[in-house]
Amino acid sequence: MRKIYIEFKWAFIFTIAMLCWMLLEKTLGWHEEQIADHWWLTMLFAPFAILLYLLEMREKRRRVYNGKLTWLQGFISGIILSVFVALLSPVAQYITHNYITPEYFNNVIEYSVTNDLMTRTKANDYFNINSYMWQSAIGALGFGIVTAAVVAIFVRKK
Repeated sequence: MRKIYIEFKWAFIFTIAMLCWMLLEKTLGWHEEQIADHWWLTMLFAPFAILLYLLEMREKRRRVYNGKLTWLQGFISGIILSVFVALLSPVAQYITHNYITPEYFNNVIEYSVTNDLMTRTKANDYFNINSYMWQSAIGALGFGIVTAAVVAIFVRKK
């Protein structure tokens, strides 16, 4: 457990950052008045996510590998971080959609149906807590692995 403590700690920090981001989105009206732009505005979190991966790998390099880190060591550390983030993401979705923005699903369903983007049935199937829990876990894993591969290039040090 000691070997993966850093990854778990940063996964927790990542989850807290994601919840803060959701609160910011809600506050800025991205879940209500500006819901049409929500899909691309949410991507603005990506630089923060990349920064958190960078900080995690730098700490891993400093504390575990005595200032040296190969690409493979960084990549594996990033994969472990991604797994922990993916495991915590359903909890973050639950908190987001029950406490931060409980009306989000109703808003996005109405927007999708009103603008003929989806039928009500498809919108109800897609925009719900179970679907979002799965999407967030799979997305966190996929995005995390790609991020880990790229960030490890810049954090490696011989």
